[in-house]
Amino acid sequence: MTDSVSSALDRLLRGTADCVSPEDLRQKLERSARTGTPLRIKAGFDPTAPDLHIGHAVLLLKLREFQDLGHQVLFLIGDFTGMIGDPTGRSEIRKPLSPEEIRQNAATYAAQVDRILDRERTEVVYNSRWMAELGTEGMIRLAARQTVAHFLDRDDFKQRMEKNLPIHLHELLYPLIQGYDSVALRADVELGGTDQLFNLLVGRDLQRSYGQEPQVVLSLPLLVGTDGEKKMSKSLKNAVGLLDPPGEMFGKLMSIPDSATASYALLLTRLSESEIANLHPREAKATVAQAITARFHGEEAARSAREEFDRQFSRRELPSEIAGFVVEGPSPVRLSTVMVRSGAARSESLAKQLIRQGAVDLDGSPVSDLFCEIVPAGQLLRVGKRFYCRLLPPQS
Repeated sequence: MTDSVSSALDRLLRGTADCVSPEDLRQKLERSARTGTPLRIKAGFDPTAPDLHIGHAVLLLKLREFQDLGHQVLFLIGDFTGMIGDPTGRSEIRKPLSPEEIRQNAATYAAQVDRILDRERTEVVYNSRWMAELGTEGMIRLAARQTVAHFLDRDDFKQRMEKNLPIHLHELLYPLIQGYDSVALRADVELGGTDQLFNLLVGRDLQRSYGQEPQVVLSLPLLVGTDGEKKMSKSLKNAVGLLDPPGEMFGKLMSIPDSATASYALLLTRLSESEIANLHPREAKATVAQAITARFHGEEAARSAREEFDRQFSRRELPSEIAGFVVEGPSPVRLSTVMVRSGAARSESLAKQLIRQGAVDLDGSPVSDLFCEIVPAGQLLRVGKRFYCRLLPPQS
């Protein structure tokens, strides 16, 4: 049993930034193996946006590792905390979500996590359930278990005080409620990003004060976005969506800077640390992009995505399939208008900007005239590196 627990511990600690504490985790794993009782592994997600990205998948994949070892995952949707707004890492007040926004976003989460988690070993829970029961008196008693000084010692709150920016009382409640979630769920282990470490440790403190065995805290690094600088976020347009098609996912992953490749490999692939260290510099990014795409779409789809990418960008060949777009209405028609209609550009001004940048060509010839007009007759339109379509006349 000792060898199997040591092997499990090594696997679970791979890629983690903090563990409080490894010895506690070992003891919990040993007890679970001895008694046959699965550990309760908690991770919380506030439904701040309808779609998850592979930054979220870092946590989800670690949860799946616990499941593969026989443990139970508590996938917590913070529908109550979402109405407060997580202040973590922010120098200003985070806008709370409305109940309707929370319901809409939360509805999409369960289906998306099924791509990674084992449904049989996943319990989806909502923290509004026990927070609604806690009531005003319970909330006051809960607040009495922590001090304001301890909470204000957080870096993000310190920064605001130094800049004379407001800290609202409801923001102090967020880590308290997240910590109480662990009490309500009797969590054995909680996972979160490194930016959540303070909140995770509050849960450990609260469990102890309620007479429970404190949870083990595992924090994982925040995945940098495709820009290589900021935390992955849909709002920053540097995210790779969990639901992105294989070709789009592979293409986005090929755009990450070389400096981020090893981190992506460690956090999102099954490649061993020695394999990652020995990746050939010229092949590293494509190997990692294929491995990540395979985790979410399967080996065959990932292989096809890589071949298609190579066809277009390495060998400068056309895509194997090019969609046709029927240009309705009178001819000739301005090309910038066609670009907007076909989805190649979001607006006429952006279309003209792309033309000005030399990112547009027809049948292989660059377009430089901002007011270029065409009569659709099957021309091949290329915009940027990835958009191709045949411009077709209306059907008679």
